[in-house]
Amino acid sequence: MMNHEKPTLGRREFLAASAGALAVGAVHGSSASGAAVQEANNNPFGNWTIAIQSYTFRQFRLEQALQRIQDLGVRYVEFYNGHVPLNSTDAQIKAIKNLCDKHQITPIAFGVEGFTSNHDANRAKFEFARKLGVRHLSADPTPDSFASLDRLLEEFNINIAIHPHGPTGKQLHRWYSAEVIMEAVRNHHRRIGTCLDTGHLIRSAQPPFERKLDPAQQVRAMGARNFGLHLKDHDNERRTDVVFGRAVLDVPGVLRALREVKFQGYISVEYEANAANPSPDVRACLDVLRDSIRKVG
Repeated sequence: MMNHEKPTLGRREFLAASAGALAVGAVHGSSASGAAVQEANNNPFGNWTIAIQSYTFRQFRLEQALQRIQDLGVRYVEFYNGHVPLNSTDAQIKAIKNLCDKHQITPIAFGVEGFTSNHDANRAKFEFARKLGVRHLSADPTPDSFASLDRLLEEFNINIAIHPHGPTGKQLHRWYSAEVIMEAVRNHHRRIGTCLDTGHLIRSAQPPFERKLDPAQQVRAMGARNFGLHLKDHDNERRTDVVFGRAVLDVPGVLRALREVKFQGYISVEYEANAANPSPDVRACLDVLRDSIRKVG
């Protein structure tokens, strides 16, 4: 996903969500209860933390998206700002967390968000993330943002996970590969790492760029700085996301690489095709993922 999408939910919708969700909070409590429910249930994905990037359901309102994620059997979500705007009030954030509890879903990450040298603007995003209760911010920081981020990461227990976007117009995204990212962050705070995107890594092989990046090798290149992963497959000839394994993505190979680097982060399944009805394809992706987890052991 790109980080410039406009929010699809306005103040009126969030006020309505607040009114309906506050009562839920009395029964379900804070978002921590969502995590407790997750831990109490058998995890169909073994020891892996599997989320859905809510951008997958960008054509649906917040609660509709949460219902569809619940129906898919996934218990974590990575929100994007179209579902949870950065300017949400404390009351709106509380209502959002209560809606998550209602659907037994825990917010684990948020993004993709830009960061610059504007320290106050960066701090506001960290404060928002802390209120939402997420542990990771998938990010597209400018190179001059790292001094600010180093300071904030000493204060907040939140990771910055740089997200590559592959080809963007006539050039590659500034953070298109693990090697480029690692070169920039190796001397900065240990909490600055990556949320690699296998689909965008695959897209870098498109002409005229011809950068054939193997997602598993890219994971190995980041080592301990892998904080998250957007898992997707992409057909470069058709220029569209496809169900895992129908193009070039080797899901078991990526999982083995994550195991090798002792990955402790989250995997967000993101699907950018078929936005009007992504659930069938996402369900097929999850079937491949579960089968791959069984193969990897």
